[in-house]
Amino acid sequence: MSHAQLRISCYCFLTGREPLVFLPGPFANEPPNSKAHLKQCEQMTLTRRQKRLCRREPGLAETLRESVRLSLLECRYQFRNERWNCSMDGRGSLLKRGFKETAFLLAVSSAALSHALAKACSSGRMERCTCDDSPGLQHREAWQWGVCGDNLKYSTKFLKKFFGQKRVSKDLRAQIDAHNINVGTRAVKSGLKTTCKCHGVSGSCAVRTCWKQLSPFQDTGHLLKYRYDTAVRVHTVTNSATGETELASPRRHSNTGPRLRPTELVFLEESPSFCRPSRYSPGTAGRPCSKDTSCSSLCCGRGYNTALHLTTISCHCQVRWCCHVECQTCLREEEVYTCKKH
Repeated sequence: MSHAQLRISCYCFLTGREPLVFLPGPFANEPPNSKAHLKQCEQMTLTRRQKRLCRREPGLAETLRESVRLSLLECRYQFRNERWNCSMDGRGSLLKRGFKETAFLLAVSSAALSHALAKACSSGRMERCTCDDSPGLQHREAWQWGVCGDNLKYSTKFLKKFFGQKRVSKDLRAQIDAHNINVGTRAVKSGLKTTCKCHGVSGSCAVRTCWKQLSPFQDTGHLLKYRYDTAVRVHTVTNSATGETELASPRRHSNTGPRLRPTELVFLEESPSFCRPSRYSPGTAGRPCSKDTSCSSLCCGRGYNTALHLTTISCHCQVRWCCHVECQTCLREEEVYTCKKH
């Protein structure tokens, strides 16, 4: 992958209420100094308010970059065997629609930023925050013991300020985006656990230090992929008690109406097949697949090509005295399957 491909920036919806969704941009990999930080903030596609916050917090630009890496890698991993594989091609058009894939992108982006901010606080990369403020846990003692907790509380508060979240719009699409943003941050919060460490003579637990710790981001990715698989198509209803417009699902009813769960991803319109090249994706032609598990679905009925590839493997390994292993190099034929174009 070239340096140009590693350049990153972010895209914000024009309402200012929605989260960052990360797209390629003119963002070079600079050394961590103040001038580079200011330059990075200016090169990002941010609102004026967001740029001011970025300039005030030297660690924020690097944290945004880390959240880009997290969201992109996790999205590609979770959809590696799907027709839409989180390709960057066509993402701008995709984000303008109300598909399930759009919902996932919003959720995983906000989750990644929430996770990265909390981690940046606990690692000391942010100047305006430190460890989590769990009761009885003093920050200096936490650093001394090396058990600085992930500060999700600060992260959540900062994100609201960064995104400028206000009262939810009456616009259906804005409500859907805001809902899916919150699904992402809730997914991170659900992985926050309390971890404790004992201190004392001979390993006794005379003193116990506890702190908050986030689960690995891949756990959050798995949860959001499940939310994607069970996403709900929605419409709006008027709350008879308050007169306000709310999101609702036609499949779920209760005494107060077809209300949504705050953990559900929601979408407005059915997704395209992603089989052929379009403004939303490059299609599946040429994609590698597994003959027994994924070729049938991934290749959209077009069939697949089979090719033999030679790979080198270590073979005939023997242990030599005392601790040395010697192996020969062998060639092995492997069948590789890729989706046909027609």
